[in-house]
Amino acid sequence: MYSITTPERNSDMDPDTISDNIPGFVIPRREGQPRGSMKTVEIKITGRVQGIGMRNCIRHLAGKLNIRGEVMNLPDGAVRIVATLDPILLDKFISTIYGCPRALIKDIETAEIQTRSFREFSILKTDD
Repeated sequence: MYSITTPERNSDMDPDTISDNIPGFVIPRREGQPRGSMKTVEIKITGRVQGIGMRNCIRHLAGKLNIRGEVMNLPDGAVRIVATLDPILLDKFISTIYGCPRALIKDIETAEIQTRSFREFSILKTDD
């Protein structure tokens, strides 16, 4: 008979060490990237991206990936995202943004910025 210990049953189990305790189970991460490290990125999206529900779509996508940060419209017609996330999720997050309905994305620029902490992912209102 086998016994499986889950975090709910054993509060001493650290999620970062689960892969060390289960043979053959590996949590993917980039070479040289320490476990649990987060970075903050600024993402600027240009094209037809305002007035079409883009900010709501981005908030929904971020929620599905457990990304924290903020999204806002910019005066020049672009959308700006500031997000704190695991670096391994960055490419996945950006690729899902292209799936936002009614958006015609011309370009997505990303830049790493000073790490910030957010409680949730929120939409910042501007004078749209």
